[in-house]
Amino acid sequence: MPPALDPPLKVALAHSVATLPRGPGLAYEPKFDGHRVVIFRYEAERVVLQARSGRIVTSAFPDLATAARDLPEGVVLDGEVVVWTGGKTDFAAVQARAAATPARAPALARRLPASYAAFDLLAEGGRDLRPLRYERRRERLVAVLGPLGPPLQPVPMTTDPDVAALWFETLTASGLEGLVVKRLDQAYRGGTRAWRKLRHTDTREAAVVGFTGSAQRPDALVLVLPDDDTPVVSRPLAPGLRLRAGAELGGLTEGSGVATAVGKGEVEYRKVPAGIVLAEVAQGTTRHALVTVERLRTAE
Repeated sequence: MPPALDPPLKVALAHSVATLPRGPGLAYEPKFDGHRVVIFRYEAERVVLQARSGRIVTSAFPDLATAARDLPEGVVLDGEVVVWTGGKTDFAAVQARAAATPARAPALARRLPASYAAFDLLAEGGRDLRPLRYERRRERLVAVLGPLGPPLQPVPMTTDPDVAALWFETLTASGLEGLVVKRLDQAYRGGTRAWRKLRHTDTREAAVVGFTGSAQRPDALVLVLPDDDTPVVSRPLAPGLRLRAGAELGGLTEGSGVATAVGKGEVEYRKVPAGIVLAEVAQGTTRHALVTVERLRTAE
């Protein structure tokens, strides 16, 4: 039985809040830094993986594609791909996986196996479940994934705000970015920011995938943010960061690409391998807003 939905599919989004929402009818899920992926399970063991942008990334995650063949036909999942290293989620590693060519993907899958943290069930048995209440979709999600186990598993969920607050305070060592808050009676609304998210810090980590300007002193960085595989161009770098970026990235170039810069339109940039250098950027940045790079670091 084919899914009721096909790619490209617009995913539901969240807007940031400064304090933990409390009140009746709310559900809380941990939010890990990873790569947003929708899984479509078709007939004849065919599986398609779609990134948030709509790009098909099945070949980048052969391990997850294989695991998803155990799903019932007609299932569509929304969730986060994460890679665990040293007991913590590793955003650099998952970005390297997402950017892998079909030739390199199998070797990376063996070295950096991926897990899939599913947080919604969008279709089952060829039926579109998006109009249903979240609590009903959650029940079906647990029922579908329960018999399978890792690497496909549902994210934890609680309706107790005190438990959610404890998660928020204690799970940072595991790579918890924050919490996502949903209404139990809420339908799945693709393309809208109907969910809420509470982050730990005013900054977030992004993967550097390229730069503009000279290799010795780049003008700006091209970044991929958690949950979104669409490259964004940062604001112009501070002088000290330009020198640091040149030292870290100048010898890594591997071709060119085009990205959209706010206020400038499409600009050409020089590509570097994803997952080697990370940038700390201001909170709340998206591909539609200016991104300020605050510091750089080499991935562990």
